[in-house]
Amino acid sequence: MPENKSSIDIDLFFRKLKRLPFVLLGDKIKARQEKFYDLRIALRQARVPMSYEMYISNAMFYSLIAGLIGAIIGVIMAYILVSVVGLPKTVTHLTFTESTAWLIGFRNIGISLFIVIFLTALLGGITYGLFLVYPAFQAGERKQSIDKNLPFAVTFMYALSRGGMNVIDILRAISRSEDTYEETSREIDVVLRDMDYFGSDLKSALHNLCEITPSEKLKDLMYNLLTVIDSGGNISVYFKDKSEQYLNTAKVEQKGFLETLGLIAESYVTAFVAGPLFIIILGVMMAVMSHGSNVMIYAIIYAVIPIGSMMFVVMISIITPGSAGEAPLLPTESYVGEIVVPETEEKNKFLNFIQARGSLQFKKMLRDPFKPFKEKPVYTLIITMPIALIYLIITLVSGLKSVNIVDHMDDPIVYSFYIVSIPLLIFHEYKKGWEEKIQSQFPDFLKKLASTNETGMTLRDSIKLMTRTDMGMGKEIKKIYNDIDWALTINEALRRFANRVRTHVVARSITLVTKANESSGDIGEVLNVAARDAAAEQELKNERRVSMFIYIIIIYISFLVFIGIIYVISSTFLEEMVKAGEKTTASGSRAVAMSLTRTGLADYNRIFFHGALIEGAFSGLIAGVMGEGSVLSGLKHSVIMVTIGYLLFSLFVL
Repeated sequence: MPENKSSIDIDLFFRKLKRLPFVLLGDKIKARQEKFYDLRIALRQARVPMSYEMYISNAMFYSLIAGLIGAIIGVIMAYILVSVVGLPKTVTHLTFTESTAWLIGFRNIGISLFIVIFLTALLGGITYGLFLVYPAFQAGERKQSIDKNLPFAVTFMYALSRGGMNVIDILRAISRSEDTYEETSREIDVVLRDMDYFGSDLKSALHNLCEITPSEKLKDLMYNLLTVIDSGGNISVYFKDKSEQYLNTAKVEQKGFLETLGLIAESYVTAFVAGPLFIIILGVMMAVMSHGSNVMIYAIIYAVIPIGSMMFVVMISIITPGSAGEAPLLPTESYVGEIVVPETEEKNKFLNFIQARGSLQFKKMLRDPFKPFKEKPVYTLIITMPIALIYLIITLVSGLKSVNIVDHMDDPIVYSFYIVSIPLLIFHEYKKGWEEKIQSQFPDFLKKLASTNETGMTLRDSIKLMTRTDMGMGKEIKKIYNDIDWALTINEALRRFANRVRTHVVARSITLVTKANESSGDIGEVLNVAARDAAAEQELKNERRVSMFIYIIIIYISFLVFIGIIYVISSTFLEEMVKAGEKTTASGSRAVAMSLTRTGLADYNRIFFHGALIEGAFSGLIAGVMGEGSVLSGLKHSVIMVTIGYLLFSLFVL
């Protein structure tokens, strides 16, 4: 109890201390509210639950703390620099006259004060600046998420409006689908909050949303919706027009994005394949002819190529539109949870059931031991990373006595790369192939459900009928019907199907269908809309894959040219340089300006070998990100390129 009380007292004291700037400066900040107008808007758009006066007060408080930390660091650094290391006799090029020469006596104090003041201002200023920038940054992040999900949300609104749902219920359905539509759902929820808790009517709530949303697209959508409501227009037609508009916009943006990707591919080939190759050749010539250092070559191969390539990977990932990663799990009900065994005569039956349930899980695991890796390919790293690390450590220990530890570790590093990469890429490609198979058949599945529903069949009967077909996703359809046959609701069975597939297209479509099915049994048009949405996204993905294929080929060709030229330089040009040096040495001539020893040639071959492996690994990742939008999809290209470079140098050079 005393410890808890003391911790509460400390927390209370800290809160009061944090509010001190607000108490002292709150009125002055409020009097200058026009100066902080942009910050106030950004705070509202970022959904930061704090008034701008309190926010600025917190910024001042934490800036003061950071400044004090900077001052302490400055004192320590000044002490080390002045007392431990010692200042050089001349620090700057300043000259002093006889009248100002007395300043030299305060040199140590002046430099120490400068360091302390500089670090105090630096850390305090950076902290305060970050506080001011954060709301705008967070609002920008929310804007991107809203704009990304808005086209799908509009399609959702259109489908529900065709099912006869009114606007308020549509907005409520959107707000409850936060797992699917993310920030768009949270933004729509503001309308319902104003209506449910603050007594606003629909028009006022929509108008308030338009005033504070960071998304211009959402603002345009809601302003036009207000116009349609005021004029008594057809809301369903409005949502349909907007849905088609966003689809056409997505196609135009896709075209621009593919052109940008093409430009990035050409830039990468120029900057990190052709450029490094030219600089490597130039560096080798300069080093051989003038006996210079190889620092430039080391920097290009071991720093510029990997760091620059990763920058390109990050840049492509940032500009890539659409949802990435696995879709969130849709909410489902658990029908068999923890079993409570009663102390009655039925106890043995419960115990037998628990035992049978455990044995079924064990048998299921034995039937498919790789299931966790198929569902989550990154789980392979839990096994392969320790194996690769242990292998490297054993190899390193065994090679400590070797003359050149670097040469001894080359092959083990490549083998470790294979140990980590190959299982990961196998399971990733398996999962991706399965998902693409499902997604390619999914629009047809929805269309067939729609056509059978229009004939008067229920969803249950439609799904049962489709279990007899040989569609690519036939096994999944049977699983859906089995869940229904075991007394699960249709919506529950569909949500379980979406959670098995875990793709954004399927999750959005299933959310749409289940919401419509809850409100109306006549969902034929909703299924058609969902099928159109799924088919449109699949078409965009296929277009990207086809358009980027040529650039993947270009990356392969540029890599082959890279290692080919390096191989020619190593096996012909440098080899001739060595022979020339040996002849010069044998003749006793002193003209050795362009000589190269066998040891030097071996060093260059080793550098070129590393360059080929590094270039292959990162070029493969770039190819995967460009062609399929995934770094893991680039592992297969990396393995192929690394293997080509490894075999070329192992068999013909080293």
